[in-house]
Amino acid sequence: MDTWDFSKMKHHIFICNGSSCMRSGGEEVTQAIRNEISGQGADDLIHTMRTGCNGRCQDACVVIVYPDGTWYKNMDEQTAKELVRGLADGRVYNKHVSHYYKNGVFQRTEGTVSGKRKHVQ
Repeated sequence: MDTWDFSKMKHHIFICNGSSCMRSGGEEVTQAIRNEISGQGADDLIHTMRTGCNGRCQDACVVIVYPDGTWYKNMDEQTAKELVRGLADGRVYNKHVSHYYKNGVFQRTEGTVSGKRKHVQ
C-alpha cells in the first residue's frame, strides 16, 4: 500500500507503544497486526500507526480502531490477529472492547475501570 493513497482504506489501527503497553507485549502485538494484515492481503484496507501512551495503562496493550472509534484492551498476539481477520472480512470484533463510540460519546464496557484523574503540578 502506498502510505499516501488512502482511497481504499477502511480502517486505521492505532497500536499503543507506550511503556506500559510495551511491557505488556506491545511490540509483539504491533508485529502480529502488521503481519496478519499482509497475510490477509488487506494492505490497502487497513493502515496501522504506532502511538505513544494513550492513557489507559491499566488496559495494556491498547489497540484503537477508527473510524468506528473502538478501543481494545489486554490485546495479545492471538487477539490482534483475530481483530485483523474480522476487519478484513467486514465483521465486527467484539472481544476485549474497553470503549466504543455511540451517540456522540465514548462509552465504557462493563468490567473496564474508569481510570484516574491525572494531577498536573
